[in-house]
Amino acid sequence: MNTDLITYYKERANEYENIYLKPERQDDLKSATLILQNIFTNRSIFEIACGTGFWTEKIAQTSTSVFATDINKELIEIAQQKKYGKASVSFGIEDIYQLPVKTIYESLFGGFIWSHIKLQDIDKFLESVNNSIIPGGLIVFMDNNFVEGSNHPITGTDDAGNTFQKRKLEDGTTHLVIKNFPTEIFIKTKLNEIVSDLKFINLKFYWILTYKIPAKN
Repeated sequence: MNTDLITYYKERANEYENIYLKPERQDDLKSATLILQNIFTNRSIFEIACGTGFWTEKIAQTSTSVFATDINKELIEIAQQKKYGKASVSFGIEDIYQLPVKTIYESLFGGFIWSHIKLQDIDKFLESVNNSIIPGGLIVFMDNNFVEGSNHPITGTDDAGNTFQKRKLEDGTTHLVIKNFPTEIFIKTKLNEIVSDLKFINLKFYWILTYKIPAKN
């Protein structure tokens, strides 16, 4: 069984967006799309973990530009084939733990990446992300709530408290995927003292987090 997350998403590339076809999630997907489009209206966005560009396509409808990145070139190649409307959309390969510190953006979007970060790496991840945005800049995360019957069941927990799902792809391969479901309290505890204007929007299947990087005195 594969346990490497990068390999999992590489092999899942061609079926990546099937998750968005679930009937019970359609209302939430529409609501989340509108929320994100309102948030990012007329903004320039640095997107991490863009995958196949499903959410890139949504936020590009109202933003001015998107620099969409992922560590997997196979996913980027699929994303590059899409049409993105009026926004200027470009792509790059980036590691979320080694983001270019000299490139500072006014806003950042990370969709469905927080849940794949080990609990012991959250602080390192947030430091990398927050350092990529200008003081006063906006950061937005979106991820899953656990809804029994719609999400893959949790099949394991490690000593650090990380939870895992066993997933099977169409080619028959099985993968053990880290998938944490942080609570609103956990997220706020991690961020309250280092960010400003924190807002948490809770839908049924998804949550959306927005906050700003405090201006330096």
